[in-house]
Amino acid sequence: MKRISWLAAGGLASCGAARLAAADGCRRLEAGMVPLLAFTPHAAAAALLGSLLLRHKGPAAAAALTGAALAAVVAPRAVGRPQPRAGGPVLRVITVNTLKGRASAEAVVGLARRRRADVLFLQELTEPAVSRLKQAGLTDLLPHELTDLASAGASSRGHGRGIYARFRLAGGPDLRHPSILGSAYAGRGGQDDQGSPADAAQLTARLELPGGQRADLVCVHVSRPRPPWSPASTVQWRRELAALPAPSGPAADPPRVLAGDFNATADHACFRRVLRLGHVDAAARVGRGLIPTWGPEPWGRPALLTLDHVLVDPGCTVLAVSVHPLPGSDHRAVYAEFRLPSAG
Repeated sequence: MKRISWLAAGGLASCGAARLAAADGCRRLEAGMVPLLAFTPHAAAAALLGSLLLRHKGPAAAAALTGAALAAVVAPRAVGRPQPRAGGPVLRVITVNTLKGRASAEAVVGLARRRRADVLFLQELTEPAVSRLKQAGLTDLLPHELTDLASAGASSRGHGRGIYARFRLAGGPDLRHPSILGSAYAGRGGQDDQGSPADAAQLTARLELPGGQRADLVCVHVSRPRPPWSPASTVQWRRELAALPAPSGPAADPPRVLAGDFNATADHACFRRVLRLGHVDAAARVGRGLIPTWGPEPWGRPALLTLDHVLVDPGCTVLAVSVHPLPGSDHRAVYAEFRLPSAG
């Protein structure tokens, strides 16, 4: 029994060491580490529970130390933090991964109506799903739309994206331009990162708000890593995360909102690099950053991982964040309400 206790404690300690050392940032290890570190909150809970259940003092102490170290990393996401006082308009957004268009159109439109959404970000959008959403009244509620179904390959692969809005949408900035990518893409990797930024482009739009204020919107859908049996998919996943833009720079630029399925949690080094650019995870800012948004098919239950995010400008005041299950999808919808910084 003591040997089994040490094996359990050692396994948990290895998970803790991998997370604290950001082992998924090592190219030789990332294919195996990316899926493992997604379960860091679960490992923290298991270690703390193990410290109480393991009968032998040595393994129990090792589990307690591991649990405490991981809790120090994970717990801040469940604690709200001070925010700036923004003076701009309030924006209400929802992001939904429709699971190749299978999510209930009535449920999506109903959620947008109940939450009085100003913007709806959709991933894995297909042509039949667009038709069902229109029949359910989406374009009556959010009449301005920008969709990209070309990348979906006749809508069969479910890689389409869409942005629907209450207010006018214009074409967004080209995220492939070096002046926007900057250090977010250039010089981040080895020779396996030499793909074109166009391969990692996301759907963008510029929202024209009443009163003349604007906001840049980015509908994010990052390729899913399939480690360890497909290292190339992990490389593409890392490349697409690295290509996400930084927050708007000069004061004259509109604030930037990134929302969608990042296929990454805050325990992935690549996602933390995106946050270090200056973005703020809306859920973490109000202490709701540990609510899971994805579960395995076919029903997405139980929800296990926090893969869907709304990232806002650091000058925004986040007012509310909530997560909502949707029939037909393995992802939860994420609703975020925040106040934009004053124009200029």
